[in-house]
Amino acid sequence: MTTTPADPPEGAVKSGQGLKLLAVTACPTGIAHTYMAAEKLTQTARALGHEIKVETQGSIGAENVLSDNDVREADGVIIAADKEVDRSRFVGKRVLAVGVAEGIRHPERLIERVRSAPVYGRAEGDGAGARGRAGAGAGAGAEEGAAPGAGGAGGGRERSVAYKALMNGVSYMIPFVVVGGLLIAISLAVGGHPTPEGLKIAPGSFWEDVNHIGTIGFQLMVPVLSGYIAYAIGDRPALVPGMIGGWIATHGELYGMKDASAGFIGGIVTGFLAGYLVVWIKKVEVPKFARPIMPIIVIPIVATTALGLFFIYVLGKPISWVFTHLTGWLSGMTGTSAIVLGAVLGLMIAFDMGGPVNKTAFLFGSGLIASGNQTVMGMCAAAIPVMPLGQGLATLIRRRLYSEQERETGMAALFMGLFGISEGAIPFAAARPAQVIPANMLGGAVAGAVAGMAGVADAVPHGGPIVAVLGAVDGVPVFFVAVVIGTVVTALTTVMLVDVSGRRKGGVVLAGAAGGARVAWAGAGVTVDGAGGGMAGGARLGVDAVGTAAAGVGSVESARAVSDVEPGAEPVVVAGGGGAGSAAGAGGASRIAAAVADVPGNATSPGQAGNGDAADGNVSGAGGDDEVSGDGVERDTNGDKDGSDGAVQVLSGYLTVQTVKTRLDADGKEAAIREMAELAAGTGRVADVDELVRVALAREAQGTTGLGEEIAIPHAKTDAVTAPVVAFARSADGIDWGSPDGTPARLVFMISVPEAAAGDEHLRILALLSRKLMDAEFRARLQGAEDEAAILCVLGEIR
Repeated sequence: MTTTPADPPEGAVKSGQGLKLLAVTACPTGIAHTYMAAEKLTQTARALGHEIKVETQGSIGAENVLSDNDVREADGVIIAADKEVDRSRFVGKRVLAVGVAEGIRHPERLIERVRSAPVYGRAEGDGAGARGRAGAGAGAGAEEGAAPGAGGAGGGRERSVAYKALMNGVSYMIPFVVVGGLLIAISLAVGGHPTPEGLKIAPGSFWEDVNHIGTIGFQLMVPVLSGYIAYAIGDRPALVPGMIGGWIATHGELYGMKDASAGFIGGIVTGFLAGYLVVWIKKVEVPKFARPIMPIIVIPIVATTALGLFFIYVLGKPISWVFTHLTGWLSGMTGTSAIVLGAVLGLMIAFDMGGPVNKTAFLFGSGLIASGNQTVMGMCAAAIPVMPLGQGLATLIRRRLYSEQERETGMAALFMGLFGISEGAIPFAAARPAQVIPANMLGGAVAGAVAGMAGVADAVPHGGPIVAVLGAVDGVPVFFVAVVIGTVVTALTTVMLVDVSGRRKGGVVLAGAAGGARVAWAGAGVTVDGAGGGMAGGARLGVDAVGTAAAGVGSVESARAVSDVEPGAEPVVVAGGGGAGSAAGAGGASRIAAAVADVPGNATSPGQAGNGDAADGNVSGAGGDDEVSGDGVERDTNGDKDGSDGAVQVLSGYLTVQTVKTRLDADGKEAAIREMAELAAGTGRVADVDELVRVALAREAQGTTGLGEEIAIPHAKTDAVTAPVVAFARSADGIDWGSPDGTPARLVFMISVPEAAAGDEHLRILALLSRKLMDAEFRARLQGAEDEAAILCVLGEIR
């Protein structure tokens, strides 16, 4: 086995005979918690005199993978994970499964408890990992009974199991919506033509085949949504009943609805029913001989049969009743005001996008075409594209409220909306039903009412701008006006509701930053002074060009020490400032920092400068400590430093003195992320601070990056940054980051990388930080470092 040393450090207390332990750590939204749990378990096992090998399953993939020999020799296995870990390889071994946060908070307790954990494959009957009580938060110490992905990674205001399950289903559904919708839209655009039965494609043509492929994607959309909701709750045995239940929900002919189905709402219902039904079945005690076949035969068959029959015979009847009575109700409205009828039809079209309410309105409108009344279909046609167009527009006008995946889905939704494919809005409605569905309904009602007021007519049972372009609409200008107004209303209402929801949760909401000016510039021979003759004390000014100089309070000439910087070199910083011809700060306490990476010109050591003259390109170290201390860090005691000798490198040069701050002004998470983003912007590597903040906050909404031990590592992958940059700051009072151990964050790192560098490099930085920060002595020295240069010396130990 690859193990930690068996001999405990001096003073450690051995807990009986040393064990050979294995562990697997994993978190669903990143790798910081993964590696922190691994480091905690390793340190604790070593202190207690045990051997341990930890496999980490981060976003970068599995590392330090456990071999068959490791498993054969192990006395017990600890799984500290918030996502599914295959346990089949641990049959016959004692297995303790908890959330990843427990591996960080209580490693000693886990090592003690694994001694008496049930033997997997004998005490548990589920080869895929038996799970008991659904909804047990792993972050609260859930054990074998925790549902996959249940809590823990972030602690604090952790999302519920139901929310995570829904998001799991939505994330797997989105590709089917996008691929199916776009293929159908393209086939209709190129090969379609209007007929009395709707937009048709020539039989046997190439575009008919394309349309069929897209239709398959749409047919699989709801089953996938349902299946992966169930999987997130009940594990692999729930996948089959969830998917089959979703298929039943979309095929109304199975429960008396030939022309409609329960749609995506029915799929959500079947997903949750399947997941929790499987969890309940797992609790049933069965004979020992039956346990091996439970997860692969018994549970899927029983759950699928029970769920399918329940939907057909119990849920199907109410859905059919709703469909029938809504149709009758609409028939009684044909003599009422066209505006009211249009608004009602728009509300129904937008409500469930393919479900019984939507189909009732659509079939009512299309059924009247043959009788010569085409205005009702015109109302429906105007409302049909409003949902995808509105949701797509919302992702454009308030990008910061949406993740990158949502913004990409929004672009696809815009395209689908043009072709009357309302299903393009389903991912948004499934993810945020309380905000999106009301906004969709309002926009649909407005579009339908405007079309009804103007008497817009549609001769084919289809909607969206495509039918107007192909000549099936009478009253085209007003039709487009109705669509545009409805789209704008939907988008603005969605943005407002999502924003309000975010503010209530303390989530993805941004506020403008005040104060803390930071100046960056580029050019040859440029000198910059602070406004009014100098920046306020402690200003940080970036230097990133040939002959560029900067100064704090006083004359810029005092900073000529950094004028020999070659093009493309790492920015050099002069903090504070002093009088003309002097690099001394107020009270002689300014630190001229050369602890930045790869500066090929003249620079100074990070010692304190007295009143040394800076005109000749170096700064006297008189009155200051010139030596750079710290293990493995280059030292220079001459008072000047040639950057070619190798200055202090921290995280491959991504973290420099420019991106270090000794004290955060912010008192909340959102403000802290804003402040950190602005700190990173001082390097010139941040093209859009607002976008960087939005992406970082969107990541927080998925699960807190507060790691416990008074540490937070927010991170963002976005092209708002042009190159990787890491910022670090300390908070004296601590910031509530929702950490799993409840401690406020006092040490805050922010990692920002462009999308192109979002792979191994991003994860490598996270792993390095997470592991090193588990060292309590290292954290204490980082807290105690007196200024930026001293902080860099400590951080230089990260390898």
